[in-house]
Amino acid sequence: MSVIASRARRGSRFSGAVIGAVVGALTVAMVVFMWSLAATIVGGMVTTLPLGQALVLGLALGAAVGIFFDGRDAPGTVAVGSGLVLGLVYLLFTGFRPLGLETVQPVWGVGFAFLTFALSGHLVRYGLRDIDVRVARRDVIERVIVRLLRGFGFSFFTLIILFPFWYMLSASLKSRAAMLRDPANLAIEFGLGFSTLIRGYVEVLFTFDFLRFIGNSGLVAFVTMVVTLVMAVLGAYAVTRLAFPGRTFLSRSILLIYMFPAIVLVIPLYAVFTQLGLRNTLPGLLIVYPATTIPVALYMLRSYFQTLPKDLEEAGLIDGCTRAQVIWRITLPLSMPAIASVGLYVFMIAWNEFLFAFMFLDNPAIFTLPRGMVMLNSQEVPRQYLMAGAMIITVPIMLLFFWFEKYLVGGLTAGGVKG
Repeated sequence: MSVIASRARRGSRFSGAVIGAVVGALTVAMVVFMWSLAATIVGGMVTTLPLGQALVLGLALGAAVGIFFDGRDAPGTVAVGSGLVLGLVYLLFTGFRPLGLETVQPVWGVGFAFLTFALSGHLVRYGLRDIDVRVARRDVIERVIVRLLRGFGFSFFTLIILFPFWYMLSASLKSRAAMLRDPANLAIEFGLGFSTLIRGYVEVLFTFDFLRFIGNSGLVAFVTMVVTLVMAVLGAYAVTRLAFPGRTFLSRSILLIYMFPAIVLVIPLYAVFTQLGLRNTLPGLLIVYPATTIPVALYMLRSYFQTLPKDLEEAGLIDGCTRAQVIWRITLPLSMPAIASVGLYVFMIAWNEFLFAFMFLDNPAIFTLPRGMVMLNSQEVPRQYLMAGAMIITVPIMLLFFWFEKYLVGGLTAGGVKG
């Protein structure tokens, strides 16, 4: 029995070592690749990709986690500590040469190496969590493969998503001479000083009057959101709770306006608004924007209202509430996730809308942000000013989106299933 138990332990350790080594090698290689790429793009450093060293070090780190802690039982501090010890061994054997970095100060290189291995230890532990690597079953191998693919996919798509924003940011912080000298260099020259770096933003905000454009866009987007929500809430409640002739047809034809391209609508609207004196005015936009956003907002809220139980509203009516009180006291509090998501969606549409603003507005005093961006798209205006304007348009709505993301996801999916 002791011989069989000893062989089983050796087999489990071998299995844990193999699975842990594979996970560790691929994880460390991915981390080193991402760090080297980030150092090249962000800092403009000359880097190499030591995949051979990364694979060997990852094999050692993953095998240690797999053998001694069975993967799933490895404490976080131990996994990170193992990575730090491995990083120290690497630095001692290489004479404290930075991992993959050629032109960097030794202090930064040592810190980079320790951070790389600490992060690698944490990721190896995270990749092996809840997996018993002592048994090389098919399901264990499949879960490891899926987690590795998920990690690579997440890193790849994160890089694709962040790269355009980093390009805009780095270009907006360059001087005109630096942009002309090396437009492909994505590094930020922090040594130029804060005032020099933000010169493009100062010019755009004050010289090109983007502060006024921000106020105009904020006003138009906020009023559009309020008007759209009021009309959409009342309309969605009517088509889901009230019985009236044509209810089914109206409910099914809400989105008919989206069958017509905006460019088809803008020409007759331009002629009509010119005759009514509404062209080149913000009230003109405040008529067009709600007209284009109410249908989709009504459609989204209708789907959500259909999931709300009617019994609560009927109980309110029995208790003496009017229909308006039922909407205010019962329906609206229950619908806040959907209302928040629809409001954010409408706000983003009005904030970024360009076609109608470009066709209707001629006076720079009432330009919205997308309309004002056209002023920067000129040969006489430096490219960094255009990138600074793009950042000014993009960042506020991105922050607003991430702040209300939980409401947006919950509201958009809440009406997907009835009952």
